Amino acid sequence: MLLGLALAFLTTRLIGSLLYGVRSSDPLTFVAALVVLALGALSAIYVPLRRVSKIDPLVALRYE
Repeated sequence: MLLGLALAFLTTRLIGSLLYGVRSSDPLTFVAALVVLALGALSAIYVPLRRVSKIDPLVALRYE
């Protein structure tokens, strides 16, 4: 996420002319995009994580 945030700041000059009503280096926009992407990633892994956490590790290792 930090690498993506750094690259986004570096590319602001390229996309500055395409933005309407928002400065190209608006920190609120960057933080909002970062939060939305982080919540999306966390929600994508939540269900599989809950399912796996209910399995006994020894049973899973014996199955393999």
